Amino acid sequence: MAEASFHFPHGFIWGTATSSHQVEGNNTNNNWYAWEQQGHIVQNQKAGLACDWWGGRWREDFDRAADAKQNAHRLSLEWSRIQPARERWDEDALDHYREMVRNLRDRNMTPVVTLQHFTEPLWITEMGSWENSDVVAHFAAYVARAVEALREYVDTWVTINEPNVLTFSGYVIGDFPPGKNSLGTAMRVITNIVRAHAAAYAEIHKLQPAANVGVSHYFRHLQPAHAWSPLDRMVTRWQSAIFNELVPNALHTGVLNFLGRKKRIPEARGTQDYFGIDYYTSDRVAFSLLRPGELFGHRSPPEGAELSDTGFIANVPEGLFQAIRWSMQFKLPIIITENGIEDAEDSLRPQYLAEHIQQMWRAVNFNWPVRGYFYWTLVDNFEWERGWTQRFGLWELDPDSQARRRRPSVDFYAQICRENRLSSEMVAKYAPAILEKMFPG
Repeated sequence: MAEASFHFPHGFIWGTATSSHQVEGNNTNNNWYAWEQQGHIVQNQKAGLACDWWGGRWREDFDRAADAKQNAHRLSLEWSRIQPARERWDEDALDHYREMVRNLRDRNMTPVVTLQHFTEPLWITEMGSWENSDVVAHFAAYVARAVEALREYVDTWVTINEPNVLTFSGYVIGDFPPGKNSLGTAMRVITNIVRAHAAAYAEIHKLQPAANVGVSHYFRHLQPAHAWSPLDRMVTRWQSAIFNELVPNALHTGVLNFLGRKKRIPEARGTQDYFGIDYYTSDRVAFSLLRPGELFGHRSPPEGAELSDTGFIANVPEGLFQAIRWSMQFKLPIIITENGIEDAEDSLRPQYLAEHIQQMWRAVNFNWPVRGYFYWTLVDNFEWERGWTQRFGLWELDPDSQARRRRPSVDFYAQICRENRLSSEMVAKYAPAILEKMFPG
């Protein structure tokens, strides 16, 4: 075995990512709470207490992250707590979030704050949510209020988490609220989301001229199931153009280009200070007349790829490198804002971590401007329409007792964070099965 290390630049960001509804508990005034009550979650599960962060257990979880040598944490604000009604603001909620980000600073951790992570107040839902163009002004007002309250401690912001997932899951596939199936509606929604981001970007920079503002883009690495098939290649291009490229290109050029149908949104042009990538998995895409809602492309895991517990994620580390390479066209600093795998037994996670971090190092070694990495997630949490059936946490959570249990990957990731490198010695200890593959003799 060759002994070697993959070193990262001084000041590299190492952290974990969370979102408010998934960890806080007892969020009863947003669209996801209503969606849960309607029975849309697998096994009719509910978020309930979640990880009890609103009850104060964020303190012990922040301690766990700090003890594990993470130097940053990405968290989100709950719009429905801060603005529970159209004309009402809750200063106590803002104080709560101010205390959280201040405590991250006290632990020498940099807070990265997401302003909208899939959830919205019920009063926004009642006015038509993202289908109603009035949402743009309401979102901008909320952003201004939140940034004004937290700017003493926060200077890196994610305006909207995964606009493509928010749109396609809510308005095309229908497994997110409001559960619609309409490409036409989806285009109206994505237009309003892009405008809302642009308005938020402007508001943040009025208050914090030197702020770093961006969007976390969900990138799904897509390849034709049969490289020789022109139909497979065609639908792969279609899906990538809509799912991966639509929003990033709009924020770069000010033009939303839906397979040749163009809508100009000039205020959106150049409204990112960094490029956020959420990458988990890759798919093969095959032409199928049975999938009109997915642009006639059927997605499936790459042949031979190791799969997560429920088959939701295929371990394809090369896809992260491809995501970074693709994002280089935007000429921005890059942050991996999410990357992770469900793995209740923590058997595949060490390998997944090692191989994905190696691929990120490949990009760094090309002198590509990758600035940081956030693993999803710190503690098992409520995984949206999949409820408690998927366990992404470095720490295991029992939702009933709220007990946390340390998984071995905690120590693996802690050593990477502490030493700012990935070494053959670490892989030999935590993921020995891939040692020869990663460090061939």
